[in-house]
Amino acid sequence: MFIYNQSKFKDLRRKLRNNQTDAEWKVWNILRGKQMLSLRFLRQYGVENYSLDFYCPEIKLAVEVDGGQHNEEVEKLSDADRTKLLGLYGITVIRFWNNEVTENLEGVHWKITDVAQSLKNNPS
Repeated sequence: MFIYNQSKFKDLRRKLRNNQTDAEWKVWNILRGKQMLSLRFLRQYGVENYSLDFYCPEIKLAVEVDGGQHNEEVEKLSDADRTKLLGLYGITVIRFWNNEVTENLEGVHWKITDVAQSLKNNPS
């Protein structure tokens, strides 16, 4: 079964890339161009019917930047199901709130670096 970047979701992924939030843009600026540990991160990468904000295939790391709607019960359950499914593919997911990114970008940077370094040193 083909699970990555299915063509039927291509337009949605393009739309999401072209309409990034300010917080997503800030995170992208610290991940793009192999700036982090020489790892290549991709924006709006498709896995099954999900679009991951940022994804590094080499270490199977997804970075999600969530707005307030993700704090609602239905969204929390959906995010938990999504994380569980991604885990079945060996993908580690880390999440940040928009305000966390805007108020503590350096902390977000260090957390992503720490997780990425750990995955890079201990491939599964």
